[in-house]
Amino acid sequence: MNGIWYYMERDMIKWFRGRIGVVTLLVMPAAWLIFVGLALPVTFTGNYLDFITPGILVMTMLASSMQGGALLMFDKILGFLNKFLALPTPRESILFGKILFITIRGVIQSTIILLVAILIGATILSPIQYGTIFLILILFGILLSGLATTLALYVGDHDSYAAVNTMISMPLFFTSSALMPYSVMPPWLRAIASVNPLSFAIDAIRSVGTGVVPFLQIGILIVLGIVVIALCIRVFRGMTV
Repeated sequence: MNGIWYYMERDMIKWFRGRIGVVTLLVMPAAWLIFVGLALPVTFTGNYLDFITPGILVMTMLASSMQGGALLMFDKILGFLNKFLALPTPRESILFGKILFITIRGVIQSTIILLVAILIGATILSPIQYGTIFLILILFGILLSGLATTLALYVGDHDSYAAVNTMISMPLFFTSSALMPYSVMPPWLRAIASVNPLSFAIDAIRSVGTGVVPFLQIGILIVLGIVVIALCIRVFRGMTV
């Protein structure tokens, strides 16, 4: 655990020192929340701010997770990863340290977005409901950060990773249930959204808001997370740089 903690602490210190990066990751989710959640006239749901907030929270975790993969890529380019691999700590510590940092960072950013949503009119829930929401966000963050961290091993430079990030993030978000309910989607989009991992997390958070514990979605996120982490561990054990 010491190795995992130190890898996480290293990235956390680096993140807090880069103040611009702390702020910029919040601009897009906050803009969606304010300009879409408040300004868009929508007739298919009562309080659209309550409807879109779960999607924005998941989008925040998605952006944080996918950008987090660049951390490992820069370590690889700058030569730090070679040094880390030569240390006596298990290789999995690098992976788990990155995942822990990326997940914590995403939860911090999601908390800020959630506070903004409450300030501009979102419904206030109970502490138990908020705890369940953060559990869902953590599970989703582990799933995506593990995928992004492993993906970064196979990308050669920052521009390529940025292109891959956009290619993955934007289709995932716009083919999910973040912006509209399944009932108003065209059939082809409904079929895609129903198997989109983002939709699992978004639907779970919406269920929590209605007082229902989404055991099915939480179970799916746990299973997907275990599968992805297992694949990531296998990749890291055989990794050469």
